[in-house]
Amino acid sequence: MYGFYNFFDPTFILVIIGLAISGIASAYVNSTFKKYDKIRSKNNVTGTQAAQYILSSQNIQNVGVQPIAGNLTDNYNSGNKMLSLSQATAQSTSVAAIGVAAHECGHAVQDAVGYAPLKIRAALVPVANFGSAISLPLIMVGVLFSWNYTLIHIGIFAFSLALLFQLVTLPVEFNASRRALQILSEGGLLTEDEVPMARHVLFAAALTYVAAALATFLQLLRLILLFGGNNRRD
Repeated sequence: MYGFYNFFDPTFILVIIGLAISGIASAYVNSTFKKYDKIRSKNNVTGTQAAQYILSSQNIQNVGVQPIAGNLTDNYNSGNKMLSLSQATAQSTSVAAIGVAAHECGHAVQDAVGYAPLKIRAALVPVANFGSAISLPLIMVGVLFSWNYTLIHIGIFAFSLALLFQLVTLPVEFNASRRALQILSEGGLLTEDEVPMARHVLFAAALTYVAAALATFLQLLRLILLFGGNNRRD
């Protein structure tokens, strides 16, 4: 008979490793944020005020700032030019909150100057989402139809688009943090001793994107090991 490998095949360890990496990165960013969220900025400005100041200082007039629900759900939407700050950031005067707000402003600056990786990432969003959605169904159909490797390889390629998106995201996020720290140090929103604290927060946040890329790579590797070669079983 033709069929899938047993659920607990050796390659499943790759999934476990990916989950562990993501879990560790998430725990680290949360603990780091909580640590520096307890430290009030000496200038006593909120995340919202910091974002508005940074946008104004960079001559960005077409971006709005709004609060959103959740914790660390901060984001910048280049489509509607809206910078959204979570409850933990918007009204907080902590060093962590100002660092996160500045990071999202970094994305707005990227958008304003036409930063190429940001444009590429935006273009990849629908492609990566579609690829992730159809990859496993294509692979399963390919296996059911007597290991049709054309369908299987198309499915694996479709999943690889998610990894491509994760890889393009890395320079976008690191560059936004670099811009944020430069603005914070030059603009005086944080003092000289507070900037390194914000750097710790943004570095921890960046690790979550590295972890996501690694986890996606391990999932892709598992698909290749399971279905990429001549794995048909009688």
